[in-house]
Amino acid sequence: MQYFIRPVREFSEFSDQVEGLVSTAADYKCKLIVFPEYFTCQLITLGNLKRPIREQVRHLSTQLPQYIELFQKLSKKYKAYIMAGTIPVADEAEPSKIRNNAYLFGPSGSYDVQSKIHMTRFENEEWLVSPGEKLKVFETDFGKVAITICYDVEFPELARAAAHKGASLLIVPSCTDDRQGFLRVRYCAHARAIENQMYVVHSGTVGSLPMVPAVSLNYGQAAILTPSDFRFSRDGILAVGEVNQETMVIGELDLQAIEDSRSRGTVLPLRDSHTTASVLASIEEVRLA
Repeated sequence: MQYFIRPVREFSEFSDQVEGLVSTAADYKCKLIVFPEYFTCQLITLGNLKRPIREQVRHLSTQLPQYIELFQKLSKKYKAYIMAGTIPVADEAEPSKIRNNAYLFGPSGSYDVQSKIHMTRFENEEWLVSPGEKLKVFETDFGKVAITICYDVEFPELARAAAHKGASLLIVPSCTDDRQGFLRVRYCAHARAIENQMYVVHSGTVGSLPMVPAVSLNYGQAAILTPSDFRFSRDGILAVGEVNQETMVIGELDLQAIEDSRSRGTVLPLRDSHTTASVLASIEEVRLA
């Protein structure tokens, strides 16, 4: 999704927008539907906008039960996997801590969670969001999937670890306010596709919420990215949207091509990669006068 965030007056307006998109994706026979990071910030407009943003984010976490109920209903109704973007969530053990969590729902309504591991400056300094600690690889009917949330995709070791665990698809939900931030995520997402010989699905927010700091502006362009080899799309882009337009990007993934490229590709970067530990151990420092 290139998801357009707009103010809402009640939760039903948010759920209607979401279901309209899921229904349309189902009409196109989509089996996996991806929403962006922090698209749930629409729901901040239901509360007191005069409070500091860190309080608004914590209040947003109280919408979690309705959010889960909505996406459980939609995933079962439309028989699809839905990566339902992210929502701030209070830590069960330490409720004062907030994490940025991505929820992946299966067609049965079951779900699991990937927490964002690396915090951006505004999350760390202004929103006071706490980082997660573990990367998960999710088993689906079509293969193994990992999720790196926005800034996380800029750390190549996460996607590499997931690829070594068999993930052939990386989901990257993002929320960026300017072109530079968007391109940091986009370029890194494409690098992960090439170096790990995997598909990358990148979903972002568009539109604006002037009354909500940090999502007052959005710059986004959804894309389905591929490795750069003969079996895949020219330029390594299977599908891409128009910048900053409300739209949906749809593509058909050939997962067998991923398996083939990892064993018989022009180059084999996943097979040929070295672990970080071995690279660090092999570094030789040389001083030149």
